[in-house]
Amino acid sequence: MSDIDLVDVTISGPDEEWLVEFTRRLVDDRLAACGNIHPEVRSIYRWEGEVEDASEAVVVLHTQASHIAAIIERANAEHPDEVPQVVAVPVVGVNPAYGEWIRTETAS
Repeated sequence: MSDIDLVDVTISGPDEEWLVEFTRRLVDDRLAACGNIHPEVRSIYRWEGEVEDASEAVVVLHTQASHIAAIIERANAEHPDEVPQVVAVPVVGVNPAYGEWIRTETAS
């Protein structure tokens, strides 16, 4: 079962508290139905020629594909990182009732 209108969007942030407030604003504005926050992840990446090893937090947002651009715009405007990580992946299967709940909670 494919639900191509639904996506999971992951966003990393400096810490859990920042992501809680950012996620709450997205849910309040109906850009996401839900956000599952993982309070601590370790990220290893190359930035400006150096390999970094940092502690971050990550949120997985459940939303509709039509909201991706607005979420990216908000992250670019509000995120403390110069280049925020925002990655959307399609949902290829979902509990039909949960999928409908996502659609209802993110309806304009």
